[in-house]
Amino acid sequence: MGRTARRTYELQDVNIVPSRRTRSSKEVSTAWQLDAYRFDTPILSHPTDAIGSPEFAIELGKLGGLGVLNAEGLFSRHRDAEAKIREVVELAASDITGVAAIRKLQLLHAAPVDPELLAAAVTRVRDAGVTVAVRVSPQRARELTPTLLQAGIDLLVIHGTIISAEHVSAEEPSGEPLNLKTFIGDLDVPVVAGGVSDHRTALHLMRTGAAGVIVGYGSAEGATTTREVLGIGVPMATAIADAAAARRDYLDETGGRYVHVIADGDIYSSGDVARAIACGADATMLGAPLAVAAEAPGKGWYWPSVAAHPSMPRGAVAPAQLSGLDARDGAAPSLQTILTGPSVEPNGQLNLVGGLRRSMAKSGYSELKEFQKVGLNVAN
Repeated sequence: MGRTARRTYELQDVNIVPSRRTRSSKEVSTAWQLDAYRFDTPILSHPTDAIGSPEFAIELGKLGGLGVLNAEGLFSRHRDAEAKIREVVELAASDITGVAAIRKLQLLHAAPVDPELLAAAVTRVRDAGVTVAVRVSPQRARELTPTLLQAGIDLLVIHGTIISAEHVSAEEPSGEPLNLKTFIGDLDVPVVAGGVSDHRTALHLMRTGAAGVIVGYGSAEGATTTREVLGIGVPMATAIADAAAARRDYLDETGGRYVHVIADGDIYSSGDVARAIACGADATMLGAPLAVAAEAPGKGWYWPSVAAHPSMPRGAVAPAQLSGLDARDGAAPSLQTILTGPSVEPNGQLNLVGGLRRSMAKSGYSELKEFQKVGLNVAN
């Protein structure tokens, strides 16, 4: 009495209902466009050092996705970042509590961001001819964005566990809060901002001029601990649908400005990718599913970017699982196999894009935006 709570749903609670029409998967397109940039697959990488090397971003870009570098990660703090990551992984493998690996991450992130290293990472990706996207936190957006712009980024991602249209912080050198509407309005590159979990915040972020809004906080079973630490969490099916409703409201409000919704969290298989799109997402931001790739710096281990927080880590260094195959034992698939197959396992962890294409074909849809209209039911 005196309190109400809303019933919400995980992606795994939702099923796609096929229509009376089916089509060949060869007639299906998974392409989408964010501002001026077109991508063949609706997949971005979560900005964590476990999958966030420039080389990984280049490979993902060549395969039609979008790799997101972390401007505040190890590759912008240490010249030997991959060696540092190996140290973290070795500690995680030898310490069952996981405390040693987190302590090591905190220590490594205590080193200052080196603008030269950051610019060099951006340049490597840009020179490879793929779209360059880099993540900054709201707290350091003002400080780091000039370096990123000078280095030649294409997309700026302002990303935190929970983000709002106006970030209030006494740490700001100017003493003023970061007003995203003013900040984004002064930039010449499109901005993606998040994460959000509700309709109101998503709508507010859209009103700042963001080209895309990230829904969720990168939750991954065994790795992300935001619910345990902060008690905050909205199941992804509901969060995506609410953000999609905000997108529709904003579209009406502005007379046609479309803001992309990017789902980040609790996506482990091609079926989850399909469910996320069906709930209203335009694209998905993946972490753990990509960490099993042979090209991933973490070599089969995964942790979210918030695992290195200096006083309140909200993630663990955990092994990435692949249906009976251990990504740490030399059987790791290539990133191309994860995205486009062929698959050797039956649970949808390989050939993610192929699974999405087949789901769309079985439901009779040929474009991602059309697929957002597919019928849904709730399993429980």
